[in-house]
Amino acid sequence: MLYKTLNQGIQIPMLGLGTYRLTEEQQVIEAIKTAVEVGYRHFDTADIYGNHRQLARAFKMIDIPRQQLFITSKIWNTDHGYNNVFRVYDRILNELETDYLDLFLIHWPGLSRSYLDTWQAMIELWEKGKVRSIGVSNFLINHIKDLEENFKIMPAVNQIELHPFFVDWNLVNYCTQRGIAIESWSPIAKGQVAKDPTLIKIGQKYNKNAVQITLRWHLQHDFIVFPKSGTPERIRQNFDIWDFELTEEEMDKIDQLNKANRIGPDPAQFF
Repeated sequence: MLYKTLNQGIQIPMLGLGTYRLTEEQQVIEAIKTAVEVGYRHFDTADIYGNHRQLARAFKMIDIPRQQLFITSKIWNTDHGYNNVFRVYDRILNELETDYLDLFLIHWPGLSRSYLDTWQAMIELWEKGKVRSIGVSNFLINHIKDLEENFKIMPAVNQIELHPFFVDWNLVNYCTQRGIAIESWSPIAKGQVAKDPTLIKIGQKYNKNAVQITLRWHLQHDFIVFPKSGTPERIRQNFDIWDFELTEEEMDKIDQLNKANRIGPDPAQFF
């Protein structure tokens, strides 16, 4: 497993399991058990996913100390605001049956600047040791600049849509220059990478599928990545990417697949 040290001083496993749309309890339990068996320790969720309680039950069924897990959740758009943050955070901890989160994110900036009050409260959570690190998701350059102008504490990460068909290199570089780690959501473009001829051809060289090639590409770009799956076999395959390394030429070929077309909402227009 690769780890990255965040600007707030903690280490994050660079490959994790996304849990978006995993809400059926038995599926969540099987996904977590399989993930832990093959080596995952990083799990990404969000308040809007509605699966905190299912994850809590799944974590109880694995023989791994809490300190060895890295758990992320996010505050939803309708809960922006200084006072809301503390209330929502306490509820999330209660639902997950844990004393802390390893990473707490603002899920979307929204169309107002209420994220400034939200960020102030998150800083206070972090300074009081109630969360190990804090960050943002779907923030564009103008949002990051707004934080820079108003706070000394910058996000540990910015979790953004990122896959071979969509990379906002201006945003990636802006964050990287400021010590903000990049996390990739929708890293396999909702499965679209599986059919791409370039990725398939590169995979044949290493006896890997196009998804595995894509995940390796993320890691070699120093992106933290957590593909979502509730299927045990896919969870295993997605973790089986440590026995090869893409060449610079192969990385360049994958970079050239970027068409700058989003799959998800544009943060500049999303509530």
